[in-house]
Amino acid sequence: MARILMGRAIEVMVFLLVVTFVSFLFARLAPGDPVMSILRVDDVSVTTAQVETLREEMGFNEPLLVQYGNWFMDFVKLDFGKSYLTNQPVLEMLLSGLPATLELTVGALMVMLLIAVPLGSLAAIYRNSWIDQVSRWISLFGAAVPSFWLGLLLIDLFGVRLNVLPTMGRDGFVSILLPSVTLGLAITSVYVRLLRSSLIDALSNDYIKAARSRGISGVQIFFFHALRAALPPVITVFGVSLGSLIGGVVVIEVIFAYPGIGKMVVEAIRARDYPVIQGYLFLMAVIVFIVNSLVDISYRYLNPRIRMQERKES
Repeated sequence: MARILMGRAIEVMVFLLVVTFVSFLFARLAPGDPVMSILRVDDVSVTTAQVETLREEMGFNEPLLVQYGNWFMDFVKLDFGKSYLTNQPVLEMLLSGLPATLELTVGALMVMLLIAVPLGSLAAIYRNSWIDQVSRWISLFGAAVPSFWLGLLLIDLFGVRLNVLPTMGRDGFVSILLPSVTLGLAITSVYVRLLRSSLIDALSNDYIKAARSRGISGVQIFFFHALRAALPPVITVFGVSLGSLIGGVVVIEVIFAYPGIGKMVVEAIRARDYPVIQGYLFLMAVIVFIVNSLVDISYRYLNPRIRMQERKES
């Protein structure tokens, strides 16, 4: 156990160094100049001396490694800096927008589960039937249609033509329906086909046949044996595709004017607001790291062979 904890601690330290440096480097190498955005050179006439003075005050004349070292020293004290545009602490801005993004993400996952689990299960149980064909067509539709186009279609149908659902902002449960459905449908197609194939493999195992021969009901066999055995591949793909889900959240928040951190970072990128961009990249990397750690833990619960192997090694 001590060896496992030590290994995890080293992983976290390396993870922090790599993520912070990469996020800092990407933000600095992006085209554009935040000084120009701060001085609003498109609206106000400024001199070269003013530009150079502000750049020196903000430390942009220093070498890149020196800039990173200064930023990292503040970062280890949980000081992500202040936004160039609003002058608010970046950590405060991210934490204020995170609940809205989490609501949208959870809503999308609920939509995905409500569609993928029943449809993938029925497609596996009734292979080559009309249900299987319907699931295949739904998967193809979800994979082929871009999420932003689907969002625009839903806005036009339910917001403009029928006028039954709000299409902008965050005002209660109703306002999250359209963005959640849009993002949920966009990620459903992968999990329908993956759950179907995993369940087919699980249902063909010998212990499933033995359970049937002992007279165990089909419902118990499906939920307590087959579905549990089929979940590890699905959970693995979820951990890997979490980055795509986060990217999808950013697009959906912009389309629906949803006040989450995705919309916030898009505005920061336009204005070259480095502290907000770096804070966002780090926060998303931490979320991905935590989710993948939870995936590893769930493997120990879903797969007894992993637990037995760890006991032998310890």
